[in-house]
Amino acid sequence: MGASNADAWAAIMAWPDWPHRTSLIIGAEGTGKTHLAAVWRERSGARIIGAGDLTDTDPVSLVQAGPLCVENCDRATLDEPVLFHLLNAVQAAGSHLLLTARIPPAEWRISTRDIASRLRAIPPLTIGVPEDELLERVLAKLFADRQLTVEPTVASYLVRRIERSFRAANRLVDLLDREALARRRPVTRRMAGEVLEAEGFGGDDDPDDTAS
Repeated sequence: MGASNADAWAAIMAWPDWPHRTSLIIGAEGTGKTHLAAVWRERSGARIIGAGDLTDTDPVSLVQAGPLCVENCDRATLDEPVLFHLLNAVQAAGSHLLLTARIPPAEWRISTRDIASRLRAIPPLTIGVPEDELLERVLAKLFADRQLTVEPTVASYLVRRIERSFRAANRLVDLLDREALARRRPVTRRMAGEVLEAEGFGGDDDPDDTAS
């Protein structure tokens, strides 16, 4: 948890003591919305579905099954009648609903005025771009999860050179895992620089190690 996602994290941790039955997490691609949704699922037992999967579903049945998270609400063409009934069903059942999106509801393609008004009334939990310290901790955890041996300076070196998103961090650790396995060596700054350069990010002009 860092300053960029502190409010959203606090809200997830506060469940079930939410001030509203429905919460909305807004953040750019790769900022950790899916991760927070997964954390909430661990806490609440919620079911997670994509916004495109709302079509032809029974909102009452969805809510009766327990807390629900609907992801990527700004990507799919939302089934507006189902969404409207879902918002009502959550209130009637006393359940909880978590929505995620990249942009605020005012920018979604919503044609039904009542739904647009209901969505705008949900206090948004905005996630910003992860700061260096948070992204470095994420990289360290990803390396540890894969049981990779990594030089101490690699995470801080990478943070200054990759896209500032959890998605980029995951992708790069996956590439380094494969490279370390292929070479049968620990992950070094030189190796990291070579992988970055091969991926078009540019490598380290003067890496301070000599391992290959």
